[in-house]
Amino acid sequence: MEKENAIKLFEDKKIRSVWDEEQEEWYFSIVDIIEILTDSTNATDYLKKLRKRDALLGDYIGTNCPQIAMTTTTGKQRKTLAANTEQLFRIIQSVPSKKAEPFKLWLAQIAKQRLDQLQDPELSIEQAMTDYKRLGYSDNWINQRLKSIEIRKNLTDEWKRLGLQEGIAFATLTDIIYKTWAGKTAKEYKKFKNLKKENLRDNMTNKELILNMLAELSTKEISETVNPSTFPEHENVAKRGGAIAKEARLKLEEETGKKVVSPLNAKNIIALQNKNDDNKNK
Repeated sequence: MEKENAIKLFEDKKIRSVWDEEQEEWYFSIVDIIEILTDSTNATDYLKKLRKRDALLGDYIGTNCPQIAMTTTTGKQRKTLAANTEQLFRIIQSVPSKKAEPFKLWLAQIAKQRLDQLQDPELSIEQAMTDYKRLGYSDNWINQRLKSIEIRKNLTDEWKRLGLQEGIAFATLTDIIYKTWAGKTAKEYKKFKNLKKENLRDNMTNKELILNMLAELSTKEISETVNPSTFPEHENVAKRGGAIAKEARLKLEEETGKKVVSPLNAKNIIALQNKNDDNKNK
């Protein structure tokens, strides 16, 4: 069963989602949706209590809603309860929320968008651009981010071609790439940027995105050349790909006297962009 992971935005809040190509429908993280509808600080606990309080709902979720692997806040793949559009409509009925009706309209729109995007793939790119613009990112940053998504997918497709499974293997190789070129694992990198649930790449500067793209592109190209068959061989390829970006980082830092790996996160990046725009308008 082929699945495509994605992040959807409802009122600027993120919802983990997966497109099931076989079923041709979206599956959404139920916990993420409960958190948005209820503004709960512990959506997992809220969902447990809701299922106990409403026995019919609890049985419905247990019978109909699958566990699907989705990316956690730490970047790892973990199975979480998910529901398609029809199942979510049933769940929403049992959640007291002023956001319920707007959320239903949003779900219907998401379903329509996907059908349109299947006919015209360029619409997927346009939707991503719209989402990032809503969050306040500059056009230049958005272009880099979209390119980084394409390069990342090319790399993961290469790993899949060689038989690697999503989850621990992908996370381990990604950490090796980060550690080699940036000197930090994903967890260390996020801590450096003072991030918790946020996506690391959504909080990278243009320079960080470009060097990470170079590292992942290099890893893919080397992998296609040497065709690693064991995991240690994959680790070696990841180090070689990351080393190419590390060399570029060190050379850039030598020439400019500025560090590339930055503690700036999205809030800082957007604030700086807004400040620059204000200065231009004066």
